[in-house]
Amino acid sequence: MLEEVERWLSRRSWSVADRPLERLMAAKRASGTSVSVVLPALDEEETVGEIVSVIRRELVEEAPLVDELLVIDSGSRDRTAEVAAAAGAKVVHRDEILPRLTPVPGKGEVLWRSLLVTGGDVVAFVDADLKEFSADFVAGIVGPLLTDPDVDFVKAMYDRPLGAEFDAPGAGRGAGQGGRVTELMARPLLNMHWPRLAGFVQPLGGEYAARRSLLERLPFPVGYGVELGLLVDALHTVGLDALAQVDVGVRRHRHQDGQALGRMAAAIYRTAQLRLARGHLVRPELTQFERGEHGFEPRTYAIDTEERPPMTDIAEYAHRRVA
Repeated sequence: MLEEVERWLSRRSWSVADRPLERLMAAKRASGTSVSVVLPALDEEETVGEIVSVIRRELVEEAPLVDELLVIDSGSRDRTAEVAAAAGAKVVHRDEILPRLTPVPGKGEVLWRSLLVTGGDVVAFVDADLKEFSADFVAGIVGPLLTDPDVDFVKAMYDRPLGAEFDAPGAGRGAGQGGRVTELMARPLLNMHWPRLAGFVQPLGGEYAARRSLLERLPFPVGYGVELGLLVDALHTVGLDALAQVDVGVRRHRHQDGQALGRMAAAIYRTAQLRLARGHLVRPELTQFERGEHGFEPRTYAIDTEERPPMTDIAEYAHRRVA
């Protein structure tokens, strides 16, 4: 590990306990900083309501840390929108945002569009499939942005057990447990090509917060590569010392099957490839195999490669800022 990264780990890695809620509220009042929390959601009726309820109860009503709580529905076929609204979130459908641009499938697309319907100086993203959710996930990633003016981007770090079989004391509690794409794809890529980012425990984690002034300057990969892309681009835009991470405990969520993880890994590799050498690259596909009636049958998937430009390039966003 680079000496620079070792120094960064000692200066920019914290625990959520390092900033009690009372300190965060005092810093928020003193700075006048507003906070938006965004949950991108697709068919998450089983978990989104509890997450919204916890944030609203603990961080809106009991301690007004969060000014805006939105769920961006990207086309759910279940009751995600109804459940989220009943729990107290404002729900906006992806297709209602910037309708002149036809939306494409993908989490990054939703996160990018969310900048147009939020107003917070700090924007926090939280995945909508988390189980046993704690408000520490939000307070942890928002905290450094309220107390440390030199910090612009904060990732959550946590243990990520694969399932109930790992809940026994001492079993499966390592940070890498469950992060299969992280360990097999993202971490090797970062260590080899962006070694200054080698200190991030969960580089692909879906819980992170940043200043709007940074997010609006970054391109957003539309699909699975969004977390890697934002992290790499943030490094090049504001430098390592403006990035940080906070330990928020344990993250439990629904796990993807092996083939979905393969597609995720391919998208992440492509995101890295684009940042390493932008040029004349073919649109990639990934062929996987499933056993069918006549043996193994190929299934070919296009890999998410499209990226949305920095939000400051969008006329509607610039007009909103002037207005």
